[in-house]
Amino acid sequence: MSETYSATGRRKTATARVTLVPGTGQITINKRPFEDYFGTLSLQNKVLHPFQTANVANQFDVTISAVGGGVVGQIGAIQLGIARALLKSNPDLKEALREDQLLTRDPRKKERKKPGQPGARKRFQFSKR
Repeated sequence: MSETYSATGRRKTATARVTLVPGTGQITINKRPFEDYFGTLSLQNKVLHPFQTANVANQFDVTISAVGGGVVGQIGAIQLGIARALLKSNPDLKEALREDQLLTRDPRKKERKKPGQPGARKRFQFSKR
């Protein structure tokens, strides 16, 4: 059986479980071709970015399970998961992936709403009289 590499990526509230298997470059997200899942070319390029950075385009078949969050959050999670799986497949790629900041988990999340105010940072309107 051929070698498989698995990794998890997270961004905001999205989580992506990525599995890489040596193959022809077929990408499946939630059992759908990634061209269908992410309709625009710019979104598709963001998914492919870790492969282009590592110069391993069309060398792995990718199976992704993405849950939670929105489109941008899922793309960030998928990028991180792919980069981590590529690192497992070849530790020499660490420098190139680190240079493009693909191994850094983005810590930004939605700030919680505080009691006594209408939103996370917004305050009720001030009235002098």
